[in-house]
Amino acid sequence: MPQPSICVFCGSRSGQNPAYDAAARQLGALMAARGWRLVYGAGDVGLMGAVANATQDQGGDTFGVIPDHLVKWEVGKTDLTRYVVTENMHERKKVMFMNSDAIVVLPGGAGSLDEFFEVLTWRQLGLHDKPIYLVSIEAYWAPLMALVRHVIDQGFADDSLLDFVQVVGDVETLEAALVADFSRRHEA
Repeated sequence: MPQPSICVFCGSRSGQNPAYDAAARQLGALMAARGWRLVYGAGDVGLMGAVANATQDQGGDTFGVIPDHLVKWEVGKTDLTRYVVTENMHERKKVMFMNSDAIVVLPGGAGSLDEFFEVLTWRQLGLHDKPIYLVSIEAYWAPLMALVRHVIDQGFADDSLLDFVQVVGDVETLEAALVADFSRRHEA
């Protein structure tokens, strides 16, 4: 099996809880140790910077994608294995998605929500079958999953929407899920 690539969507800020930064660093180190390529938003700030720096510190492969208008704001990290500048946010998401085998969403803000809902919608429409993981550190994503449940309960989506998202509480559980998923896909 070729080197798996994992798209990580996460905040360009670190958030108030130090556990978010710790999880991002843990994920970066894990990806390098496993030989998994990090595909992310190419920023050197917030959780984006934490996951990328941890991956690089352990000798891991990094693929960053950033739109031209965010290079200064998110401090474009040009020392990555591969660094791509796109024209806009939509192109950024598409390049990240197309170059990944799985999607992982760490805590983040509006941008992370936008990224999550786009890949979830694509999955709902049958445009891909890549696994989507929400890493809900200290129940960070619990309100989001309550909203998804509300959407279903109000008749705007089928229960199957929940089948497209796996919620995990920590990086260790994420690792086990990814290993199982990559193994299953390799056998298929």
